[in-house]
Amino acid sequence: MKTAEIREMATADLQELIKTEKAKYSQMLLNHAVSPLENSAQIRTARRNIARLMTILRQRELNNK
Repeated sequence: MKTAEIREMATADLQELIKTEKAKYSQMLLNHAVSPLENSAQIRTARRNIARLMTILRQRELNNK
């Protein structure tokens, strides 16, 4: 998901997306521990996407103060 697309989202939707992405990430880590993923770069991509989402959410919080 591109940064421009994320910035257009509502804050509530962004918070919900962060929750779902974190759940997917933890499930991916669990699956990778049991049997290696075919593409382990997915873990890094998921972690970076979560960080991107959280950064934009934090920027909104700081701008609203």
